[in-house]
Amino acid sequence: MPIMTLAPLIMGATIALILTICGSMPATAQDQTDVVVGYIERRVPPPPVLSNLEKTPDDLGIAGAQLALKDNATTGSFLNQSWTLNSSIVEPDGNFLQAARKLLSQTPFIVVKAPRDDMLALADIPEAQTAIVINTNLADNDLRDSACRSNLLHTHPSRAMLTDALAQFAASKRWTNWVLIGSKSKADIALADSFTHSATKFRLSLREHMVWTFEADMRRNAAAEVPLFLQAAPDHDMLVIADEKHDYGRYVLYNTWLPRPVGGSEGIVPSGWSAAVEQHGAAQLQRRFSYLANREMFAVDYAAWAAVRTIGEAVTRSQSAEAVTVRDYILSDRFELAGFKGRPLTYRTWNGQLRQPIPLTHPRALVAMAPLEGFLHQRNELDTLGLDQPESGCRAFVTGQ
Repeated sequence: MPIMTLAPLIMGATIALILTICGSMPATAQDQTDVVVGYIERRVPPPPVLSNLEKTPDDLGIAGAQLALKDNATTGSFLNQSWTLNSSIVEPDGNFLQAARKLLSQTPFIVVKAPRDDMLALADIPEAQTAIVINTNLADNDLRDSACRSNLLHTHPSRAMLTDALAQFAASKRWTNWVLIGSKSKADIALADSFTHSATKFRLSLREHMVWTFEADMRRNAAAEVPLFLQAAPDHDMLVIADEKHDYGRYVLYNTWLPRPVGGSEGIVPSGWSAAVEQHGAAQLQRRFSYLANREMFAVDYAAWAAVRTIGEAVTRSQSAEAVTVRDYILSDRFELAGFKGRPLTYRTWNGQLRQPIPLTHPRALVAMAPLEGFLHQRNELDTLGLDQPESGCRAFVTGQ
């Protein structure tokens, strides 16, 4: 159906939903509700990479939060709600916890884009224990496992969710033999470990894990160096790249020794969001974001959007702006977020991770959306991606829900 045809339908459905909510509220629930959402970010200098083709937008993350606040305010205008986004951008040498405490004095709803140490330090301060802190940029698996916090939710997918999505796709294609390339960086080692776990989980064979150690200028030498590097690899169905900074992986494409599909950080890429996603009303979200930010929407933008929309949906549905009530609602089976991915998004009650489909894309098109057909789960097919409840070592959340 054409986008222009879909737009009135989506708007009509939104208005109908708002009228339903308004009609179900008692008169006292429609008194003025003022909701403040805090956004805090640690500005991190970009690491050196082999290419300067792509630059990180200055408003990465916060632009998604700003769009979501507009969405919350649109609904709120019918419900006598006011929405404010208070943001704090902390410089590399700035006092992150001081800025966080200032925001926590204004609101219990904190959306965070920050390095791991800052994220955990914020979640652990006394002022945050009754707050809702939402991670929008960290994919670390252990933050959903043994290092979880009861007040820390995650709208950014974990590495395990991303690598499981690619493994499902490879299994469906019967590309069962993998060769993996990773570097010696801490992030790439963690990503390679996650790919290895996903390969085992979906009964794929990891034939070899090769380590990228080149320091030469790949812009000049890729056509000569990469085929020689891969010539020693065993035969395989798919070449998987663990390059979280998107540094060297771009030079592997079309320079392989064997003609094989490439996936992971390059080629067929699993991510939380992509400009190539257009179905299920996503084109409308993409268009509104582009109008606001004058650029395409990235995965961290989407995670920040989902974080602020989570708070908006929970406040509206629970008819409360109290953090305890809102958190209970978010983690209940009544919560659903329309996330433009074809399925309602919900939170895992055992580790606070937002369940969500994972798009697998190349730069110009959607290839597939995981979970793929045939990968079943006794409770929710989205739980085939990432740490399922029996796998998670998180004990901070109430179990057995």
